[in-house]
Amino acid sequence: MTNKERIIKTLLCEKTDRAPFSAWLGFAPWGETIDRWKKESGIADLDTWRYFGFEPFFHGAPVHMGPLPGFESKVLEETEEFVISQDWRGMLVRNRRDGGSMPEFMSYPIKTPVDWAKYKAERLQPRVAERLPELKQFVANMATIDAPVQLGCFPWGMFGTARDMMGAEELLVAFYDEPELVRDIMRTYTDLWLALYEEVVKQIQVDHIHIWEDMSGKQGSLISMAMIEEFMMPEYDRMAAFAARHKIPILSVDSDGMVDELVPVMMRHGVNAYMPFEVQAGNDVVAYRKQYPKLGIMGGLDKSALAKGKPEMHRELDRAEQMLALGGWVPGCDHLIPPDVSWANFTYVVEHLKKMVFQS
Repeated sequence: MTNKERIIKTLLCEKTDRAPFSAWLGFAPWGETIDRWKKESGIADLDTWRYFGFEPFFHGAPVHMGPLPGFESKVLEETEEFVISQDWRGMLVRNRRDGGSMPEFMSYPIKTPVDWAKYKAERLQPRVAERLPELKQFVANMATIDAPVQLGCFPWGMFGTARDMMGAEELLVAFYDEPELVRDIMRTYTDLWLALYEEVVKQIQVDHIHIWEDMSGKQGSLISMAMIEEFMMPEYDRMAAFAARHKIPILSVDSDGMVDELVPVMMRHGVNAYMPFEVQAGNDVVAYRKQYPKLGIMGGLDKSALAKGKPEMHRELDRAEQMLALGGWVPGCDHLIPPDVSWANFTYVVEHLKKMVFQS
C-alpha cells in the first residue's frame, strides 16, 4: 500500500496495512521549541521529519485564497517588549519580541458594510492566473511524491475567516445586527475558493478539501448549532457538492476547543474528517471514535503531557494504542508542540509511537 493510499483509506475508516506515520501539525514544534531541541539534541540543523523518518502527509496546492492585493505588511510601533504591525490580511497585531505568546489582535479590516464592499471589490476578485502562479510546478512535483493532494488551509474557513475580517466580538454581534453582511462574507469567500478549486482540479486529482474554523473554546462552540445551520452549512453544502462532483473523498475541518456539538452537525453536511481534538478542552478521541465509526480522526494526544513525566506520557501512549486498534486515526498531538516540551520527552513519545504504528 502506498503512503497516499494509506492516508486516504485511514481517514475514510477503511482497512489499511497500518496507520500513517506522518509529519503534520500534530508533531510540529513551535519555532521556540525547535530552538530548544537543537540545543538539547546538539543537532544544529535538526529536522524532525528526517530524524524520525516521518512520511509525507497532505501536500497543499498553492492557491492564493485571501486578499489580492494583500495589505502592506509594516511595523507601526515598537517597544522593548512588543512589536505592533499590520499584516497582509489588514489585521493590526501586537506580538511579544521574544515570541513567547500568542499574538494579540488589536484591529480588523472590516468594521462596516461599506468597508466590506470596498474590500470585496478591490481584493477578492478571482484573478485566477495571479492566484495560481505556482500550480504548474506543483503538479509536476506531485508526480514524484507519494502523498495526497489538499485544497484549503489555515486561515480559511466560514466562521474562521469572517472572524479574522471583523474580530470575534464584532462577528458575534453581527450575526444579529448585520446578518446579511455575515452571509455575504461567507458566500463571497466560498465563491472565490470554488472558482479557484475548479481550475486546480482540471490539472490534478485532489484528495482532500480542508476548512479551518477554530470556532470553539473549552465551553464549546462560540455560536449555536442553529446559527451554524443557517449561516455556515449552506457554504459547506457547496463544498461537499464540489467534492462529490470531482470525486474528492475527504472533507475535513480544523477547530480547537470542545467540538462535541460541531462534529455531528458538520458530518450531516459532508464533513468526514476532523482535527485536532484538544484534550484540555475535554475531547477524548477514543469516545469520538466509538460514537462516530466513520469519522476520520487526526490528532488528539495531549501535547501538555509531553512536558510532564513518564506516567502522563504513557497515559497518552495508552490512548494511542486504543486508537490504533480502533483504526481511522492519524497519530499526532492536539496541536503544535510548545517550548516547555523537552527533546528527551518528545523523542521518548515519538519513538514509542513509531514502534506501535509499525507493529500494529
